[in-house]
Amino acid sequence: MKGRAQWGTRAGFILAAAGSAIGIGNLWRFPAVAYENGGGAFFVPYLFALLTAGIPILILEFTIGHKFRGSSPLSFTRISKGSEWIGWWQVAIAFVISTYYALIVAWAMSFMVFSFSGWGADTSDFFLNEYLHLTDPGKIGDLVPGVFVPLIITWIIVLGVLMAGVKKGIERANKILLPLLIGIFLIIVIRSVTLDGALMGLNEFFQPDWSQILNGNVWIAAYGQIFFSLSIGFAIMITYSSYLSRRSDLTNNAFIIGFGNSSFELLAGIGVFSALGFMATQLEIPVDEVADGGIMLAFVVFPEIINQFPGFNGIFGFLFFGSLMLAGLTSLISVVEAYVAAVQEKFGFSRKTTVLFAGGLSAVVSLIYATQGGLNILDVVDYFINQFGVVLAALIEIVFIAWFAKQLKPLQSHADSISQIKLGAWWRICLLIITPIVLGYMMFDSIRQNLLGEYEEYPRSFIFNYGWSLIIVVLLIAVLITLKKWNKKTTELPASEKEEEVS
Repeated sequence: MKGRAQWGTRAGFILAAAGSAIGIGNLWRFPAVAYENGGGAFFVPYLFALLTAGIPILILEFTIGHKFRGSSPLSFTRISKGSEWIGWWQVAIAFVISTYYALIVAWAMSFMVFSFSGWGADTSDFFLNEYLHLTDPGKIGDLVPGVFVPLIITWIIVLGVLMAGVKKGIERANKILLPLLIGIFLIIVIRSVTLDGALMGLNEFFQPDWSQILNGNVWIAAYGQIFFSLSIGFAIMITYSSYLSRRSDLTNNAFIIGFGNSSFELLAGIGVFSALGFMATQLEIPVDEVADGGIMLAFVVFPEIINQFPGFNGIFGFLFFGSLMLAGLTSLISVVEAYVAAVQEKFGFSRKTTVLFAGGLSAVVSLIYATQGGLNILDVVDYFINQFGVVLAALIEIVFIAWFAKQLKPLQSHADSISQIKLGAWWRICLLIITPIVLGYMMFDSIRQNLLGEYEEYPRSFIFNYGWSLIIVVLLIAVLITLKKWNKKTTELPASEKEEEVS
């Protein structure tokens, strides 16, 4: 639309989109998933998943945003008025994710300081009890000052960047933060591979277990990793691509970002398992006894590894948690932008007002995770919003676009008209058949597992309150927002875009 914000350069868009994709999960999720699913053999299904799901969905969302020139709700409205709720569902999911993602950034910020002040010999006790003051599931408890303060700082940084706008805020921030993240993490990897025992750790990571290649769960894990690591399915990439200029190479950008994200994940695996090999050597135990993933890897295992370092412990800790913080900030900025753009377009507020309202509301909600019960709540919310929010929303998005709106050929024509790499039948086959089948099975399997057993043995009432209820509320909010009518001028595709389609 006329006056719509745009990226200043193609590099600015690529850095921002890559910054969104390269997040905290790349550092603590990929190494563990690869190790648990065949080691070096995992890279076969992983690459296949990247080419049949990751990059095709990236191209799809880039093209939707670029062609229909809007946030996810506006773009879906321009495709079909009855599909607006899909966009708002994705936006509501992004809102929920931002509330707890900010907390992890705040933790990383705190641990940058603790790298010099110390976390003691028992890193698990320090993290769970001395720092978080963790209570039993179901109890919220008091605000924890040591978490509250860095959380506020995190939100001030993120909202400040977003207030500056797309070009002067998001693009400029990512041009600084992403290269800084890559530079710092390269230093960490170089130091890690020179440690005693690093080769043992790398051997554990890359040693292929070819017997796993025929295991269906390994392939599902590969698709899940690709899916969760590329920021697809919850409005971000549609929004970011809507800020591209009219002549932008969408397909090439998707390949660059897809392979760039995977390259960083591989780098993360090398750094993490080199460090785990060092720790195993120091403790004289097998690598599989220290290998872990998720929050505990970052905030318990790595501090323990750093304790074992022969020198410069504080500096290494500062760099590691600094990289976590930077990865988190670039992703958090993109997540918040997804719903800031949508609210601004729907309600006609100024950008600064929208950032203060929508971002400020998210900041207030995030305070629940800064309480003594915050980690337990975060664990359940993260699991359910990813398993039954992101995956299901993406599945419905793809099925709607491919099977009901029948937009694949028009979108392919749009992408081909401005991209060097032309999309063949493979792209349509992936989105018509392969991706819906895989995501559909992932949903079926998740529902089956959660009906047969409780997640992580949390009390049933706790899972209902912060899991199933959350999914229902998110969907209801998405539907309710659609009751407010759009300004007719807003939903009209800009004349320049109509002319482009005709030509």
